[in-house]
Amino acid sequence: MSKIQQNLMSLQSYVLAEEREYPGATGDFSWILSAISLASKSIGNKVRRARIEDVLGDMGDTNVQGEQQQKLDVLSNEIIKACLGSRANIGALVSEEDETPTVLRSHKDGGRYAVLFDPLDGSSNLDVSVGVGTIFSIVRLGEGVKGTPEDMILNPASRQVAAGYVLYGSSSVFVVTTGNGVHMFVLDNSIGSFVLVKENLRIPATNKIYSINEAYADRFPDGYRDYLKWAHDNGYTSRYIGSMVADVHRTLIKGGVFIYPQTTDRPEGKLRYLYEAMPMSMLIEQAGGRSIAAAGTRLLDVKPSSLHERIPVVMGSSEEVQHVERFLSKD
Repeated sequence: MSKIQQNLMSLQSYVLAEEREYPGATGDFSWILSAISLASKSIGNKVRRARIEDVLGDMGDTNVQGEQQQKLDVLSNEIIKACLGSRANIGALVSEEDETPTVLRSHKDGGRYAVLFDPLDGSSNLDVSVGVGTIFSIVRLGEGVKGTPEDMILNPASRQVAAGYVLYGSSSVFVVTTGNGVHMFVLDNSIGSFVLVKENLRIPATNKIYSINEAYADRFPDGYRDYLKWAHDNGYTSRYIGSMVADVHRTLIKGGVFIYPQTTDRPEGKLRYLYEAMPMSMLIEQAGGRSIAAAGTRLLDVKPSSLHERIPVVMGSSEEVQHVERFLSKD
């Protein structure tokens, strides 16, 4: 496909074209991704105008995670729920910002999917105009799943079928997989549409770049500290933004490894499995990379026991993850 043809292919058109390859496709993904696309355009506009509209800073309240809620966290959460709430095929909306899922309809009433999301990852960086983003995962709900809303999401019969993120930076970038490769779209403000710029994105197998907050190194387990010493001795470069979407996006494009370990004060890790680790792991693996929680533990094989479960994360180029894993296996 030529560059001109790619730039004329919108996100919605691309998903519809993919669905035509599968005779049994219902069009569900196009409806859901269209709603996420609409929400991200609205959020991106709010991010750009945050200082003008005085929506920077915290709300003076904490979320279910015990973290200070930023004004735009709350606003972004409301925007996504408003855009997705009318989609008849969505059974539940599960936000990092909410203690419990928002149940919209049962499986028998057409609610075949749940959408899990971090509405505005890295929002504490907004005051200094650092790139932030939205992370999302689409989970097919198991037929006949009963019980609490939590059971609907955590039941083994329910599974992740699509994942993506939107990076609000120098441009708005929409990266998505539906299990058939990773594709990148950029918002063309002149036509108001996300257009395809890269099909079947592949992460480089290796690059001497690591992304980790080394300020906490004295709180890391020995394996991570040993890896960092090895990386220093072998000519590695450190790149760390402090916004997961921005750091993982750079890793996906340039290669390297993104690491967010557990610490002595956070022994379970800090990143949320369902809203951050799980969707990003699907993207990284679909692009040819690897994602682990610990030595020998594939992140996508983890079975969470709660909606807001946290986990350590290592993801990126396959060879670079393997280097980290060598040191973790010695712990």
